[in-house]
Amino acid sequence: MLTDDFGRGVTGVRVSLTDRCNFDCVYCHNEGLGDTRGPMAPQDDEMSADDVVRFLEVAAEFDVDAVKFTGGEPMLRQDLEEIIERTPDSMETSLTTNGTFLPGRAEALVDAGLSRVNVSQDALDREAFAEITKSGGYDAVMEGVEAALEAGLDPVKLNMVVFEHTAGYVPEMVDHVAANDGLQLQLIEYMPELTGKPEWNVEIERVHGWLAEQADEIEHREMHDRKRYWIDGGMVEIVDPVENPTFCANCHRVRVTHQGYLKGCLNRNDDLRSMGEMTKTEIREAFREVVANRVPYYGEYMVRNEHGEWEFNEEYIGV
Repeated sequence: MLTDDFGRGVTGVRVSLTDRCNFDCVYCHNEGLGDTRGPMAPQDDEMSADDVVRFLEVAAEFDVDAVKFTGGEPMLRQDLEEIIERTPDSMETSLTTNGTFLPGRAEALVDAGLSRVNVSQDALDREAFAEITKSGGYDAVMEGVEAALEAGLDPVKLNMVVFEHTAGYVPEMVDHVAANDGLQLQLIEYMPELTGKPEWNVEIERVHGWLAEQADEIEHREMHDRKRYWIDGGMVEIVDPVENPTFCANCHRVRVTHQGYLKGCLNRNDDLRSMGEMTKTEIREAFREVVANRVPYYGEYMVRNEHGEWEFNEEYIGV
């Protein structure tokens, strides 16, 4: 296993297969990339299945035991099942999707080796869903969640970004997962720096407080210092990375962009490392370099000044 200078061993990778998406969610930093043509072969700027598998084979050499396929919308790739099937057996495979293409494909994905799935769902109300996602995909998403459960993907995690437009829907979503076996809720803190809309921010500690009041049991997870709340039999977890040094101190993943660049941190684009012509030798070199240069975003790359404000740490600029 490769370990960075902060003692963080890399055990997982997140691989973006495309930046295309058939939704245009208002909080997404890839707004405007809507693509309604449906699943297709990899585009010219996207890694091929061979590229992805070659990287994963190298990552497995370094004891990486989990891969999450993301996008954009990864199910816009026709070869997703092939990629999952060819993923090294030592790796657990998971998927983050908006769910619209799960009907008709969920079973094939499971047969290919998919272990877990996260489905983005920010509202249960059809009109609210359309307003947030700028899509008419509500019915397909609901059917997709059912298809995932029927295919044996249990639990199915529903990802909900908590910001001004969705905060009022949290209680209904909590009730929804409690009433439906196999569902869990993952509340994701809104990242205003990715959207340029700080006025949409909601204090995540208020959400923690409300959940704690409702919870029958509270579980503390070491990974990312996360809390899980058990309410009426349903599980709710909060992912709160913003201004959270503890979250960053427990990060054990590197990322791969759809174009084949390695990066050590989601929030940075100054640490990109090309995997060149994608030979295994080049990938090994790039992977070692990216891990060696990994820095916790909050607490190291971003530090507090004398006024308590976050600012760049000059030590890491340009690394």
